[in-house]
Amino acid sequence: MYANQNRGVCCPARLPKRAGSDGAYGLGNGEMEYRPRWYELLGSLCRIYPNSHPKVQEDDSWTITNSVFLCAADYEWNNSRNYPYGYNYQFLGNTRQKSGGGFINWPAKASRIRAAETVMAADCLGAAAGKPPSFRHGYRADGVDDEDAIGNKSYLLDPPRLTAYSDYCEGKPSHNLADRSAPDARHNSKSNVAFCDGHVALLAPIEIGFVINKEDQYYEPFPIGATNRWFSGSGNDEDPPRGF
Repeated sequence: MYANQNRGVCCPARLPKRAGSDGAYGLGNGEMEYRPRWYELLGSLCRIYPNSHPKVQEDDSWTITNSVFLCAADYEWNNSRNYPYGYNYQFLGNTRQKSGGGFINWPAKASRIRAAETVMAADCLGAAAGKPPSFRHGYRADGVDDEDAIGNKSYLLDPPRLTAYSDYCEGKPSHNLADRSAPDARHNSKSNVAFCDGHVALLAPIEIGFVINKEDQYYEPFPIGATNRWFSGSGNDEDPPRGF
């Protein structure tokens, strides 16, 4: 739906800040929001809005008031930044700036996506995925940036296999290779995974290419056996776009 209304371009994880602008975008309901994230953009297409009081200034503390956008298993995960579902931003629309100018991967054309084989979003653990469970902090509903907290920047889902030049959910280049996101297997050791053709499946992380070590963490930045074939859009195990 987003691509059909936006010249065939996939939804970005977050709209970019426009030159000479305060970064505010219209949501289609007469309200303005600072650089809306992917779920806000998709919601606006259906005239279903997660936030009843959007803000035109950057603010990671606001919480989602519409339960349509929340996970029924974790309603307390309602922070706009520490969001329960992560988007396949690296391949479908990463609007972070490259050091040399331009975006890491945007616009990303929907025409190149094999929709039935490409993950769009999934239950996401955020940046805590790279730490052992015993080292993870509790969820931050206040939106504070805690790299060890479950759900931290979980609106971004990293693919299974990263490279030395990859962007990470915590930013590029990551100062700590453990600061990567991954699926949250919160439903009997499986995650809800939405694909680009609209179908949803309950899958274990290993079924979409992830490797988890013996300490139950997604730590190893370039794990042997991990594959991006379910994320790349082509059905092949491609490297993520270079972050720097």
